Amino acid sequence: MRIPAALLAWLFVFLAASPGCKSDSPAPDAPDTTTAPPTPPVTPPASVLVGSSLIGEYSQATLASRVGDVPLVGALARLPIKVYKLTYTTQNTDGRSITASGAVLVPVTTQALPVISYQHGTIRPDDEDRAPSHYSQNSELWSAVSVLASTGYVVSAPDYIGYGSSKDLPHPYEHAASLASASADMLRATREFCKQQNIKVNAKNFLLGYSEGGYATMALHKLLEEKYASELPVTASAPGAGAYHKTAFAKYILNSDQPLNFLSTYVWVLDTYNRVYKLNRPLSAYFKEPYATQLQANPFGSVPSLPKQLFTDAFRQSVLTDSDPALLAAFRDNDIYDWQPKAPTALFHGTADDYVPYFNSQDAYKAMQARGAKQVELRPIQGGNHFTSVATYTLSAYAFITQY
Repeated sequence: MRIPAALLAWLFVFLAASPGCKSDSPAPDAPDTTTAPPTPPVTPPASVLVGSSLIGEYSQATLASRVGDVPLVGALARLPIKVYKLTYTTQNTDGRSITASGAVLVPVTTQALPVISYQHGTIRPDDEDRAPSHYSQNSELWSAVSVLASTGYVVSAPDYIGYGSSKDLPHPYEHAASLASASADMLRATREFCKQQNIKVNAKNFLLGYSEGGYATMALHKLLEEKYASELPVTASAPGAGAYHKTAFAKYILNSDQPLNFLSTYVWVLDTYNRVYKLNRPLSAYFKEPYATQLQANPFGSVPSLPKQLFTDAFRQSVLTDSDPALLAAFRDNDIYDWQPKAPTALFHGTADDYVPYFNSQDAYKAMQARGAKQVELRPIQGGNHFTSVATYTLSAYAFITQY
C-alpha cells in the first residue's frame, strides 16, 4: 500500500512525541575482505510453534484513538487487527531447547500479506510488562507498530530470551547469536501459526528494529541469509542505531575521558559475555570498588559516568591493547558489521548519537561495500541523538520497506 505523503508527514509529527545521544569514531579496523566458507543451511525442526492465545481484537477506531493527538494519523489504520501471544521452541545460549514467546499482530483481511519481524529495543528486567507478548500500553507495539500492522502487515515481535515465557532466564543482552535465533524462530512460529489459522501471507519478510532491536535486526538478517535463505528469504531490512562494531565500541568506551551516560547498559553487556562465553570472572576483574561489590548485589545499580572511575586500569589496558584473547574473542563473535547482505538494507543512525555512536553504522556501511554489497544504504539522521532519532527512524524505515 502506498501511503500519501501528507499522511506520512502527520505520522512523523505523531512519532516525534514517542519516547525512544555526538561522538568521534575510533579508527576502525580495516575490513577483512577474505571470503569465509559458506555456512551450510540448517535443517529446521518440523515445528517450532508450541501454542497461541488471543490477546484481543482492535478496530480501526480503537487504533486511531491511540494516535488521537494527530487525528489524520488514524487514517493510516485501514484494517482491524487481532493480537496473539505465541509460544515456541528456540535454543538458549547454552544450546538447550527452551520455550520462548512473542506477539503477532494480524490484520483482519482475506488478502495475502507480507510479514514484518519487529525486534524491540532494550527492556530492563524490571520493565517486563514492556515485552511484546504483554501487549501493554508501555510496549513499543501498542501505538505506532499497531498502526503499521493495520496498514497491511503481519507483525512478528519476539520477546527475546529473558522475557515473557522465558522471563526466569537471564536476557542475553547484545548477544548476536541468541537474539538472531530467537527472532528467527519467532518468525518461523508466526508463519506456522498463520498456516494453522488459514491466515494468508505472502513470501515477503521485512526486518525492522532500533537500538538493541537494530542490533538484533542486523544479526537476524545475517542469520536468515546464511542459514534460512529458502525458508525465510529477506525482502528488505532497516536496522536502526545498533552497536554492530563491538570491538571498536569497547575501545571507544574504555578510551574515553568524557562522561558516558549509558555505562550501566555496558555493565550488562559485560555481564552477558562473561556468562555466555564462560569467562566466569569476578566483577572485580572489570570494575573498581565499591562498584564491583555494589553490582554484585544489584547488577542494574547506578554507576559513574566516567569510564576511568568505573573500570579497572588492568581491564581498560587489556582491551585497548588487545591483550585479553578470551574477551577479545567474545567481542569479535558479536561483531556483525562486516558481512555482505544480499537483500536491500538501509542503515539508519543519528549522527549525534552518544549512546550508540554513529560510527557503528558507518563502519558497517563501509565494510559491506568493501565486500561487494550492491543494495546497502547509509541513512544518517542529521543531528539526531539516540532518542530524538526514533521518530525519524520509524517513519523512514516504514517508507523504505513500502518500496518493496
